[in-house]
Amino acid sequence: MDGKLLLFLLAFAFNAPHLTGQIETAIEGHWRSPNGSVIISIGPCDQSLCGHVYWASDKAIADSRKGGTDPLVGTELISEIVPYGEGRWKARLFVPDINKTTRAELREIGPDQLRVKGCTAAGLVCKSQIWTRTDPK
Repeated sequence: MDGKLLLFLLAFAFNAPHLTGQIETAIEGHWRSPNGSVIISIGPCDQSLCGHVYWASDKAIADSRKGGTDPLVGTELISEIVPYGEGRWKARLFVPDINKTTRAELREIGPDQLRVKGCTAAGLVCKSQIWTRTDPK
């Protein structure tokens, strides 16, 4: 092997970003729900990532109160986010309107879009939304 090529490969190996770090940080940031009623902030929590309500509309706040969640802002909606493939994560999703936690899958469908899919324990009923990356309000 050519000496220059070997030096290049060694330099790349030691300076390349750690793959796990890239996967974990790809979804960090602020995400808006499809109807704009909440903004979720995803970031590090213990050994994984999680998402907290950063901002919520008056209607979202009222709906969450009916489900027993008050206050909504600051509530952890997504927990235990861990990568399980390129652009995919598994997590737990809390739905404040009905006061239930479900299994969830997050999938990057573009640089600024994230499909969030939650399913019941049996996996028979699933719903999904597409969240859009946004700047915080």
